[in-house]
Amino acid sequence: MTTVEAAKFHLAWFKSFTPHDWRSTWSGSEERDWMTGDSHVDFLRALERARFDFLMLEDSLMVSDTYGGTAEASLAQGGYAPKGDPALLASMLLSETKRIGVIATMSSTFVPPWLLARTSATIDHLSGGRFGWNCVTSSENRAAQNFGMDALPPHDERYERAAEYVEVVKQLWDSWEPDAFVMDQESGTYVDHTKVNPIHFEGRWHRSRGPLNLMRPPQGHPVICQAGGSPAGKAFAAGNADVLLSLPKGLPDMKRYRDDIRELAEKAGRDPDDIKVLFIISPILADTDDEARELQAMMNSDVEAKIKAQMVNWSATMEIDFSRFDLDRPLPDDAVTNGHQSTLATFRKFANGRTLREAFTAYRTEAIEVVGSPATAADTLQEAMEFVGGDGFLVMGPTNRRYVHEITDGLVPELQRRGLVRTEYAGTHLRDHLREF
Repeated sequence: MTTVEAAKFHLAWFKSFTPHDWRSTWSGSEERDWMTGDSHVDFLRALERARFDFLMLEDSLMVSDTYGGTAEASLAQGGYAPKGDPALLASMLLSETKRIGVIATMSSTFVPPWLLARTSATIDHLSGGRFGWNCVTSSENRAAQNFGMDALPPHDERYERAAEYVEVVKQLWDSWEPDAFVMDQESGTYVDHTKVNPIHFEGRWHRSRGPLNLMRPPQGHPVICQAGGSPAGKAFAAGNADVLLSLPKGLPDMKRYRDDIRELAEKAGRDPDDIKVLFIISPILADTDDEARELQAMMNSDVEAKIKAQMVNWSATMEIDFSRFDLDRPLPDDAVTNGHQSTLATFRKFANGRTLREAFTAYRTEAIEVVGSPATAADTLQEAMEFVGGDGFLVMGPTNRRYVHEITDGLVPELQRRGLVRTEYAGTHLRDHLREF
């Protein structure tokens, strides 16, 4: 395999405004009062001490009843509901920290662009430029029905709408020139009206007169995050995103994905170095490699529970009722989705030649397996970046205090000693963190 010299890479964490890890023996009273936000503040402060770039807050807008035709299994797991508004939590978290960024998910399919532009600009001002927007098109008809629609638009059309939506939002952010706010007591002028401009946007899907009724955000444009994996999603992300969350499986596919994004960005007239690709990992750490492998085996020992949890999860995001499939047969060809198409395509490729039971048993959500002592885990991540070429990793795992401590006070210091991640923040804004290296 051809390799690329290692350089510093980025670290972030993926979670929802949901209970942290209520099944764990390491959970505490915070699992019942998670809605106050205090435990999330403690969590983010730990990430800030470890100099993470950002926390990404996922969202969904429904109570899923796809699996078995009822909400029972989904609510029993507590993964999709209850769930709070990530933008509101982001505002609280940013007020309690100083340097780390927070990215909140908001849907271009359901939130009016003017409202999203104002909300994100407000939080960017409140945080001194540390906010980001994870732009999603949403993937569930159940969510659409909560907003007065019968069903979502077709998958590729949602991305066409989203591209136009982002253009409206950017024009609204730009509707105030940087020096429009003057607060000149002598002339009695608070804002120079000649520098606040309507946008008169008339598109195929969206219309907005503008301007925004708030000054230009500190970052100019808050950071835009995306997770496009389908051809339409990748093209949209390459044209608009500052950071991507991605789930290709294995080093060759990781490198291929990042190379594709960089090539698409260049074709869109962008500097590919302005787009950072972060790969999802779920490290399993212990004092020794043997202990980490034993922990991994224990975590995977309840195969039936693992299979059901994954089927319930994907039934929600793909709106395919996996409960109707025979686990001892392959995934049926007629299993199609208007939701997470890249996830289904990746799983179908992985499951080729396997029964569903075999595929679910062997399947891992993360891009690469990271198991071992902090030193071994650091080796794995370093080797991955040397092969792929950049840009970092997004941790997706339980947020009980023990696991967070293993990452922030075990793995991260080892990475810092090798010069692979930052030891101090160099910039002020979230975009500064992303473009630091």
